[in-house]
Amino acid sequence: MTDYIKSPMNYTGGKYKILEHIIPSFPDRINNFVDLFAGGFNVGINVQAETIYANDQITYLIDLYRFFQSTPIEELLDRIKGRIEFFSLSQTNAEGYIALREEYNRSKDILDLFVLTCYAFNHQIRFNSKHEFNTPFGKERSSFNDSIERNLIMFCNALQKKKVILSTGDFREFDFSMLSVGDVVYCDPPYLITTGSYNDGKRGFKDWTDEEDRALLELLDKLNDKGVLFALSNVFAHKGQTNDSLIEWSKKYNVLYIDKTYSNCSYHFKDRGTKTVEVLITNYDWEEPKCEQMTLIL
Repeated sequence: MTDYIKSPMNYTGGKYKILEHIIPSFPDRINNFVDLFAGGFNVGINVQAETIYANDQITYLIDLYRFFQSTPIEELLDRIKGRIEFFSLSQTNAEGYIALREEYNRSKDILDLFVLTCYAFNHQIRFNSKHEFNTPFGKERSSFNDSIERNLIMFCNALQKKKVILSTGDFREFDFSMLSVGDVVYCDPPYLITTGSYNDGKRGFKDWTDEEDRALLELLDKLNDKGVLFALSNVFAHKGQTNDSLIEWSKKYNVLYIDKTYSNCSYHFKDRGTKTVEVLITNYDWEEPKCEQMTLIL
């Protein structure tokens, strides 16, 4: 895991812990790579490609990455530490945190948003329907620590050195016209059978429903017809629920089970009382010895 860059953002559903399964599944040579639901951008930032496209409907994430991309690292660190000093932020100063939160919700300064996440409960990013940051204070737990600073430096170095094109918008509005045969689109959308603050429709951004799920699968089918490679992160089962339409659709393609103990379960997830069955679905084969290929048991 030390070979992978970790996003400084603790974004819900981030894929850093399973990068060892995802990154080796990609082709060795990639011209254009699209991270269509970038989120914390753990996947896209670790890909080796000529051009990396990072898109997300959450505008404040993309604005923050643009800020990281355009600001020299020393200047960025100085400004972060200046805000920490100005508001006397610490693991115990709730008043300082609340003051910064009120200032951000008034000014929408993107630097203040990042500093807030450092001191927020579990470093979480949460907004209300008015796009006001409302995560509570991470008392005696959260701070801008050495680990976050190290991750931030590595992340910004990669973001500034690689050719990364940032965009924000609904996945259906993304311009795929620059893609050709062999290019790769990676998707880590909100999961239909899980509910989080990023897909409940109450945070000022569109929620994720059956309609969006079907539209994404149709989009991936169209990309497949054009010879564009795709990899889709998702879950077949979660806390007694199953995404039956996804399971049926996946039979056309290849499935990598992140927890390989589920590879021979014949989809009887409900009977097994499983909590989560996480998968990576691709329209291409994985080459040995990069990744152990799992074939579906139909």
